[in-house]
Amino acid sequence: MKTYMANPATVERKWYIVDAANMPLGRLASQVADILTGKNKTIYTPHVDTGDFVVVINSDKVVLTGKKLEQKTMRWHTGYIGGLKEVGYDTLMAKDSTKVIEKAVKGMLPKTSLGRKQITRLHVYKDENHKQQAQNPEAVVLKGVRK
Repeated sequence: MKTYMANPATVERKWYIVDAANMPLGRLASQVADILTGKNKTIYTPHVDTGDFVVVINSDKVVLTGKKLEQKTMRWHTGYIGGLKEVGYDTLMAKDSTKVIEKAVKGMLPKTSLGRKQITRLHVYKDENHKQQAQNPEAVVLKGVRK
């Protein structure tokens, strides 16, 4: 029996829409990352980009479990001396909740040129309005706890 190896010319990409309302951030991010990498397909090949497009709606309604909303912080460095910046997830969720989901999903993708290519297929919106109606995205019900 021969092993099937996908190549970029044969990959067919679909559009999926995911509702993030009342979903825990980590569960949402891991399942969206699986769709972006193509691990939900039978033709998955690790060195070929076989993933699909994902539209995440209702990012304002995503849930952080426990005390993460008050205690968790996002840190980054500007590159200058003393340039360590830090912001709490409570202020980040109030200011721009799309960045929270993008950062969580990006952290679960490969840290290679393949992962940088895959993150470009993620589209996150604060509410139910999105620009991808013309692509007719399929609704995906993710596994996880909904409160």
